[in-house]
Amino acid sequence: MSMNIKRHTKDFILITLGIFSAAFGFKGFLLTNHFIDGGATGISLLISALTSVPLYVLLICINIPFVILGYKIIGKVFAVKTMLAISGLALVVATVPFPDVTKDNLLVAVFGGFFLGAGIGLAVRGGAVIDGTEVLAIFLSRKFGTTIGDIIIFINVIIFLTAAYFLSVEIALYSMVTYFTASKTLDFIIEGIEEFTGVTIISKHYEELRTIITETLGHGVTIYNGESGFGKQGGITDIKIIYTVVTRLELNKLRTEIEKIDNDAFIIMSSIRDTRGGMVKKRGIKH
Repeated sequence: MSMNIKRHTKDFILITLGIFSAAFGFKGFLLTNHFIDGGATGISLLISALTSVPLYVLLICINIPFVILGYKIIGKVFAVKTMLAISGLALVVATVPFPDVTKDNLLVAVFGGFFLGAGIGLAVRGGAVIDGTEVLAIFLSRKFGTTIGDIIIFINVIIFLTAAYFLSVEIALYSMVTYFTASKTLDFIIEGIEEFTGVTIISKHYEELRTIITETLGHGVTIYNGESGFGKQGGITDIKIIYTVVTRLELNKLRTEIEKIDNDAFIIMSSIRDTRGGMVKKRGIKH
């Protein structure tokens, strides 16, 4: 019970911070210059710029289908959190005044995208979304067998082309800067400053490599028993496979240490979005 309360409290704080960050991006930067973003928020901003319909009304109306879709393909808890997050964002946009920070188009595009992306990212960290485009992308990717990224790009191309036609090419271009900044900020909020890389190493000198990784670099390792079929004869031999996780900044040092021991080691590297538990963070080394 205490763990559930702690988790829900953390989610509530993250979603609340996300709501106010996104609302500040809207009212402090984007709305006064008619700049838009991608996705459902971009559609809401575009319609608000072309009509007299208030943004807070559009945020709810545009996202309702995505909430229903999220309920069907992700779950009830996600749908409830998302509906509350979107309703909270609409309420803050409608009632809370924010200063009009700047009129400079480039600053509006960059910082409007930053605060909007941070808001979306914090909401995702809290288990909800305030932009339902990714829910639609997940659904369509399952239905048609395409990637989520391709669908999101296709949706945003339509949005920006529409903005170029109805608003202006200049606004559409600035809006693309907004979208790029928002997406990069979103990635930063979700993945963190440390981008982890999983490294698989196959080498005859596995014991020396294990020692280097654990004692010199200060990271934990997992050693698998495997079989190798490499060679002209195709014979199967027993091998040891080392797996470890390091940050992007430590990757070059790890590769250098591996080359010192076995320049012919077979190395596989893959990006990891997040980690939990284990010895991922570098521990102190006794000298």
